[in-house]
This record gives sequence, C-alpha cells and structure tokens, in this order.
Amino acid sequence: MTVPGAPPAPGREGRLRVALLTREYPPEVYGGAGVHVTYLARELAPLVDLTVHCQGADRPNAVAHRPWDLLADANQALQVVSTDLSMAAAVGPGMTSAQLLHSHTWYANLAGHLAAMLYDIPHVMTMHSLEALRPWKAEQLGGGYTVSSWCERVSAASAAAVVAVSDGMRADIMAAYPEISPERIRVIRNGIDTTEYHPDPNTDVLERYGIDLARPYVIFVGRITRQKGVPVLLRAASRLVPEAQLVLLAGAADTPEQLAEVTELVDGLRAKGHDLVEWPDWTWRAGAVCTIVADQKTGVLSGGADPRRPSYAVGW
Repeated sequence: MTVPGAPPAPGREGRLRVALLTREYPPEVYGGAGVHVTYLARELAPLVDLTVHCQGADRPNAVAHRPWDLLADANQALQVVSTDLSMAAAVGPGMTSAQLLHSHTWYANLAGHLAAMLYDIPHVMTMHSLEALRPWKAEQLGGGYTVSSWCERVSAASAAAVVAVSDGMRADIMAAYPEISPERIRVIRNGIDTTEYHPDPNTDVLERYGIDLARPYVIFVGRITRQKGVPVLLRAASRLVPEAQLVLLAGAADTPEQLAEVTELVDGLRAKGHDLVEWPDWTWRAGAVCTIVADQKTGVLSGGADPRRPSYAVGW
C-alpha cells in the first residue's frame, strides 16, 4: 500500500520507523481490534522499526499511556483524549521520532491525527467499525459519544490512507464519510495464521460440555454489546426447530443494563425448561477468530477477530 507523503529516511537497521497506536495490547486485550493489532504487530516487527503505543498499565514491548489524573472523574471520552495527547507527544522528534503513524479505533485515531499535523508525517487509519453507525454507545458515553464520533471523523477525513477490514466496511466508510475520497480507502482483510487456526475434527470439548453431536446447534461467540444482537438471538431462540441446541459464548456486557437484559432473557428460557450449561472463560480459550472466509478462487483465508473475555454458554 502506497502512502502519500511517506518519508524515505530509514530507521533502525535501515527500516522505516512506524508508531502503532492502539488502545489494546497484550495482556489487556478485550476486543477484536486488540487481537488484530496483536497479530499485526507480530508480522510488522521484522519488516519495520516498530514501536507500539497503547493505553493502560505498563507492559513489556509497548509504551503505555494513561489519562490525566485531573480527569479521573470526567467523561470517559475526555480521558481518552488526554491519553491521545500523551501518545501524540511521544512519537515526535526527540522521542521515538516516528516516520509513519498507524492508528486503530477512535481511542487512538486522534493521537495519529494530531501527531500527523505536528510532525508532518503520514497517518494511516485502520477502521474496524464506525462510531457513526453505533448510536447506542451514547448509553455508555453520554455526550462523550459526540466527542468519540468527532475524533473518528476528523481523523479519517485527513488521514493519508484509510484501511477497511472488509468490502462492507469500505462501503460503510464511504456512506458515513463522503468527504473521504474513495482512492484513499483500501481493503486489507484480517489475516489468519493457519498454523494456529485450522480444522480440528476432535469433538471432546463439545462432548465434555454436554453438546449432543447427533443434534444441530447454533453457536454465538462475542461480547454482550448492542451491535452483536445477543438479545435478538435469545428472543428468537424459542422459534428454533425443537431438536436444535443453542450455545452462547458471550463475553462480559458493555453496560450493566445490557447484562440485565440478557440475564432476564436467559432466565426466561430457563423457566421454559431449557437446560443451561456454564462454560467459564471459554472465549479466551477458544481463541480470536469467530468467522473464517475462504476465497474459492485463491484459497486465501480471511476472518474476523473475537474478544477474549470470561464467558458462559447456554445450550439445550
């Protein structure tokens, strides 16, 4: 991918100095973007002079940034913005002196945008989802949702290049942000490490947790969050064919209200006589891929990443 304005000056061992800007990085990975960044950093490290800037507690192999103490009681969006200021300062001359910035999600996009303006270096954004299409986040952030949406829009509009993780995401970006010229948007699908993820014919795990292999089952893997539609699935569950089993591997809820809603629906299913089985910590152990697509022409595998959070499953 050619990035307009990318400087030719080499970094360590003649390699381009790249700052990868992200909220999540191991061991603090809770969502798909964090899994994506983890694997991306692993693959980029041998190719460029890479520095990962993340948010949260200090950890090896990354520079961690935290919100200002004075904003401890402020809206979460303002805390994130203060963290972005720290990240932007850290990639400049006299620090890591990045030559290319690559940010992921609104949590880090503003850091890339500000640093690009400050140091006149290109900023690339990878867009995994769009704030503009997630109005329910106002439940979590209140007015901070307007701030998070602004961070994403202003950063995307001025980015040297925008990476969409699917054709559908590219279409969403062009519809939500028509100010971004189509030629600046490239699709790079999430990769799959086929040495780690491959078909497994073993059924011992299913048998251990009571799944009847002679009956069909519907499985969900993901967080309890509005965009994933867990309540919709649970409300529709009673319409499944009688012999079907439902297995729900759901990570922790985004809000207490969402947890209460899902708990009420699960309790309702239990009251109707459905058996529920607990699968503790399953999404973490299941790994990071919930959808794998094989290109029938090239054989190339691509997929989406799934959160790694403590979870439970229900089945009947």
